[in-house]
Amino acid sequence: MMRAILSIIFALALGGARADDRHFELAKNLDIFSGLMKSLELMYVDTLDAEELITTGINSMLKTLDPYTEYYPESRQKDLRMLLTGKYAGIGSLVRYHQRLGRVVIDEPYEGMPSAKVGLRKGDIIISIDDSLMTDKTVSYVSERLRGEAGSTFRLKVVRPRWTAGADGRSGPSLHGGGAEGDTLVFSIKRESIKLPEIAYQGLIGDSIGYISLSQFTEGSARNMRSAFIDLKKQGARALVLDLRGNGGGSLQEAIDILSLWLPQGEKLVETRGKMPQVHREYITRLEPIDTVMPIVVVVNGETASASEITAGSLQDLDRGLVLGTRTFGKGLVQVPIDLPYNTTLKLTTSKYYIPSGRCIQAISYGHSGGGSKERIADSLSHVFYTRKGREVRDVGGIMPDVEVRADTLSNLAYYLDRMDTLDIMFDYISEYIGTHEHIAAPREFRLSEDDWQELKRRVVESGFDYDPVSRKLLDELAEAARLEGYYDGAREEIERLRALLKHDIGKDMEMARGQLCRIVEQDIVAAFYFQSGAVENSLRDDPQIRAAVEQIVKSGE
Repeated sequence: MMRAILSIIFALALGGARADDRHFELAKNLDIFSGLMKSLELMYVDTLDAEELITTGINSMLKTLDPYTEYYPESRQKDLRMLLTGKYAGIGSLVRYHQRLGRVVIDEPYEGMPSAKVGLRKGDIIISIDDSLMTDKTVSYVSERLRGEAGSTFRLKVVRPRWTAGADGRSGPSLHGGGAEGDTLVFSIKRESIKLPEIAYQGLIGDSIGYISLSQFTEGSARNMRSAFIDLKKQGARALVLDLRGNGGGSLQEAIDILSLWLPQGEKLVETRGKMPQVHREYITRLEPIDTVMPIVVVVNGETASASEITAGSLQDLDRGLVLGTRTFGKGLVQVPIDLPYNTTLKLTTSKYYIPSGRCIQAISYGHSGGGSKERIADSLSHVFYTRKGREVRDVGGIMPDVEVRADTLSNLAYYLDRMDTLDIMFDYISEYIGTHEHIAAPREFRLSEDDWQELKRRVVESGFDYDPVSRKLLDELAEAARLEGYYDGAREEIERLRALLKHDIGKDMEMARGQLCRIVEQDIVAAFYFQSGAVENSLRDDPQIRAAVEQIVKSGE
């Protein structure tokens, strides 16, 4: 007995000693840092920017932790508010850099926002904001000056390209000229508080399957989801496809209130646990549900994260919905904003969340020794948990879908034309199409005509566009390996013959990727006429994951 008591006393003393050691190390290193800064300020050869120097030091320190713990100095408080609320003040439009023109251009105005209200459209070239020229500025520079205080007004000068055929017969944008349409336009725009819609699109697939695309969990998401769900039920929806692909999360409480639509009141969904007792908390549904029996399929992918994973995982754990798609991102860490002196803030990871089965879905383990490290938790180290009905699930880092269905893989050509096109061929084609058509068919019906496709293909082929095909890259690697090993001379003829066979024909390659290229262009064109909701509606008809979700619902009703 005495030995046990002595052991406890020794352990407590040792624990106290270790705590004292930590406190001493903290105080010692703070003294070192303070002395270092004083020496720099006093003796460094040039004048220092104290805020920049300290901020750099803080950010470097936090990088050894996890990527979600971030410091926001006073100058970045607007960024933090936008992150937490999803709101900012500006014109409500994406802008991008046009490589060939060397100018920043309007890419996509948002529905109901100032950019759309005044009539800006894709392809408009930004010339000046008030009296400041923007012709040699970066995207971030222009974007920052399009934002400002809600209610403030400014003049935006743009050039709307006139689409003319050049000497080679190819159409292209013209920066100068006059005429009936006019090239130079000046808009007086009043900035508004911009909050992008959480629900990208809602509607029926067929006669009885509701569909909701939820893009974020920000303030008001649950209220809007409740309205959308009730509206779909009134239209005759007897099942629901909830699309959370690309949804990076947001407010945990909004996710809980959305889940309250389909789960009984008083259901525990999430528990957060951390070092301090204050962060231990249970999240319970607090509202009366609307429908606890309607079949639900949740569609997810690798960009479904945080609050989205809570939503999908809770429906899976409680056997309330089927999860379909690919494994989710795996963010099981919770952050809270901590107010610091002088209007600065620390967004700090304080806990992990655990969904109804008891599993945490955090995928990455962050280490804090030797400058910080991270590694994905191996699936072999996962643990078994059970859903309410006894189905086996695992904490594999992210939510594993009940039914795995992969999205179509973007072809190499489509990837380069859509995302790496330094000639802006696709962008110019879409901008011209928008500028030369007053109306298009409804989102679900719109398709490029055969003539439209042939014109797009002609432009790409005649532009001299080139891309790096995987097969050629692999052949180059094979040839280099053969040289290193001494086999190249003997295999030269065969390698060069294969190289000739693999030399790509852009026109032929485009025909092979026609389906993907047409879908990309069609959705961009539809977005210009019917905004984001129209683009989502247009995409549903050729979406293999949505098609699979509908098949699962039909199968469950048989």
